[in-house]
Amino acid sequence: MRPETLKRYAGSVPRYTSYPTAPHFSDKIGAAEYGLWLAALPSAARLSLYLHIPYCDQLCWYCGCNTKATQQYEPVSNYVEHLVKEIELIGDAIGGKRIADHIHFGGGSPSILRPEHIRILGEKLRGVADFSEYAEFAVEVDPRTTAEDRIAAFAAAGVNRVSVGVQDFAPQVQMAINRMQSFEKTQSVIDGFRRHGVKSVNIDLVYGLPYQTRDSVEQTIEQVLKLEPDRVALFGYAHLPERLPHQRLIPEDHLPDAMDRFAQANRAANTLANAGYVRVGLDHFARPGDRLAGGEVRRNFQGYTTDDAGILIGFGASAIGRLPQGYVQNAVATGEYQRRIAAGELATQRGHAMSKDDDVRSLAIERLMCGLHFPERELLERFGESASDVVEEARLLLDSETDGLICADPDGDGFRVTEKGRLFVRSIASVFDSYLGAAKVRHSAGV
Repeated sequence: MRPETLKRYAGSVPRYTSYPTAPHFSDKIGAAEYGLWLAALPSAARLSLYLHIPYCDQLCWYCGCNTKATQQYEPVSNYVEHLVKEIELIGDAIGGKRIADHIHFGGGSPSILRPEHIRILGEKLRGVADFSEYAEFAVEVDPRTTAEDRIAAFAAAGVNRVSVGVQDFAPQVQMAINRMQSFEKTQSVIDGFRRHGVKSVNIDLVYGLPYQTRDSVEQTIEQVLKLEPDRVALFGYAHLPERLPHQRLIPEDHLPDAMDRFAQANRAANTLANAGYVRVGLDHFARPGDRLAGGEVRRNFQGYTTDDAGILIGFGASAIGRLPQGYVQNAVATGEYQRRIAAGELATQRGHAMSKDDDVRSLAIERLMCGLHFPERELLERFGESASDVVEEARLLLDSETDGLICADPDGDGFRVTEKGRLFVRSIASVFDSYLGAAKVRHSAGV
């Protein structure tokens, strides 16, 4: 990859875990609209449930999540009380149980929850939806603070997949991001989940951190392979200190440049591929026997998933939901979220009602992000004339692209992203983003 080509495609672009992306949500959609959308859910609707815990024991300086550090449990306990109330409010708005195919506890660090609160939240969610026989119930954990009693409680609640934060095992990198975490502690927690019957393990890694090199990233992955994870997520660090003040503690002089980031991502991908992992989309890897490696892949706010439920219900501060009509997001500030819930209101602060053009572009972007394919025929069959503008944009892109990042589909169905273009798929997808540039928001680097 030539430096000038890398520079051209590695600019600031969204991660496309939704379309439109969250910065383009507005207060035109609030609690009243969300209540109507929930009430309109058909009885046969399949749900995906996301529950957000915005607390950690210690704040990692690289983190871009909506979370805060606390050494006291009282704020967490108070927050759980409001979560329980929100679950009840949404259950009332839906007006009857549905089936849940996917449940995800994210954060922050859900492993900060005490066992009794893990049990209560699991029971409350089952009051809103019956978990299907094959439901995936996943939880994100910080191994540094995940005690045995938490592991047992998550397993008892029905968790069958655990996502373990690692980021990097090099001590110099860990010190620079305020996250000291040994391999031995990580292995102990993973072994603990497996002893309790939670067999599916994901590991999250980050490249582009201070002091990382190609060799150090490869060494971390070699250690990760000893843990035998089913899936590995490899995210590029998004350095946004103007929006995230704690990132100002990151030593910027030791951040890798765009070429180094590109090389780290390539080295990591090659190491995982050589170990037998199947590359999924942009930045996920799965063992050949894992559903992510062989099934239909979707993309949502948790990254790549096999979750094909058509409706996402979010609980907690900042949580985002997706319904047929559009997106909703709860109040981001924990205090405002709790105020609304305490008043007996849904906590929706903003959202977006989807237009037909949004639906077309959303599907095109998701297909690119997941399958590296622009599906011209599918768009025209599903949306007819409404897809014509997007299809024309794709044809113009294919005619004008000269860097070898995309090529015509062999069957004449749109275009495909080449292996050379895989790392730039977000930049390719951004061509179809009609909102990009409408809001002055800095996104993460394209590579």
